[in-house]
Amino acid sequence: MGSVVVDLSMSLDGFIAGSGDGPSSPLGRGGEALFRWMSAGPEENRVESRLSPPDASKAVVDEWMTEGGAIISGRRTFDIAGGWKDGHPVDVPIFVVTHEAPTSGQWSPRVSFVTDGLDHALELAQEAAGDRTVAISGASPAQQLLRAGKLDEIQVSLVPVLLGGGVRLLEHFGDEPVQLEQVRVVESEGVTHLRYRVVR
Repeated sequence: MGSVVVDLSMSLDGFIAGSGDGPSSPLGRGGEALFRWMSAGPEENRVESRLSPPDASKAVVDEWMTEGGAIISGRRTFDIAGGWKDGHPVDVPIFVVTHEAPTSGQWSPRVSFVTDGLDHALELAQEAAGDRTVAISGASPAQQLLRAGKLDEIQVSLVPVLLGGGVRLLEHFGDEPVQLEQVRVVESEGVTHLRYRVVR
């Protein structure tokens, strides 16, 4: 069974989206800075129409493509992303946790809605992924899995910007300290990739 990993770009002050994020402003105020590195590299590094990372970041992006097996998302992220109707950059099954599946609109054919909780979504994602990684997209499901002891690794692509507000990744995970083991640091152009294993 593959690892369960949250892997998101984050500002230096801990936000994965700027304030006021929503369908009309998917990344919030200033949030576009978090994703700039993904297309800041030379054309020969292009791995997908939206992804041409800097040289040092290419190994990280290549991992998304070769090791990714499934994605778990919350409903809010699904709505803000427009259902990935034009396709997610990482072409794997996406399991969206929601109280009620939408009955109209457009979304990627790779999306499945899970209405009976995050635990079931994780079971389905792990079954779909096999030995590959299950990536957690969104703060709330990542925090829930961390609280439940079901998150294996945290990777943040740390961007040199202070957003001052927005959606925080690392909060609401309980009162007990969580020990992490640093497994990788990749310094790159406009971003530093930090990867940690959750110690249980």
